[in-house]
Amino acid sequence: MANRLSHAALCLLAGLLVDLGAYGFAGAAHAASASEGQARSADAKVVASIETPADSTSARTAMRKPAAASARGPYYVDFRARTAASWGHAFVWYGKTSERAVEVAGLTPAGDVDRYILGYITWVPSETGASYGDLDPEYLTAHYKVYLSEADAKRVFAYIKHLKESSPVWSAEISNCTSFIGDIAEFMGLKTPSRWTRPENYVRELKALNNGRQVVRLSE
Repeated sequence: MANRLSHAALCLLAGLLVDLGAYGFAGAAHAASASEGQARSADAKVVASIETPADSTSARTAMRKPAAASARGPYYVDFRARTAASWGHAFVWYGKTSERAVEVAGLTPAGDVDRYILGYITWVPSETGASYGDLDPEYLTAHYKVYLSEADAKRVFAYIKHLKESSPVWSAEISNCTSFIGDIAEFMGLKTPSRWTRPENYVRELKALNNGRQVVRLSE
């Protein structure tokens, strides 16, 4: 029985290596190496350009219609997807609309490519802060930004903090990046796609399922 299980695990690992090769195994190694060189902190804020082309248009419109802009809410959660060596990665930016400093939350395997590969077979230790590429606009493939009132933002941000602190492991099949941001979306009352959807498609489907609504109000 043990021999059969070992053989099955080796087959699964071999198949995964082939898949990684198709999407650029060398790129995964480079990304993992770069991420190891970056300091990560669950509570640290990072400064990034939070303006996308769509946001620029909205900003110009807001200058003409200040009342409409203020109705959106002073805080936001931005569900985002970026390129990666294999399936991509999904995560959130969140913060105050008037500030460039953003906080980042996402679920990734801690360490190098070996941990990522092992995560297709078993649970591996995770990290929940900013990972390599999360702050680079050139890697962005999709995003869906929603706005919150101050009171609702406090509740959502507290939940994100709790989720980061209570997610010690990562699994490609069970507890992955899309399930992580999906938990946040569900807490906010949004409809969510399947957790096994590719990150880029997940974020796009999340927006479509919620008809692109820009303002979220939590129920009492």
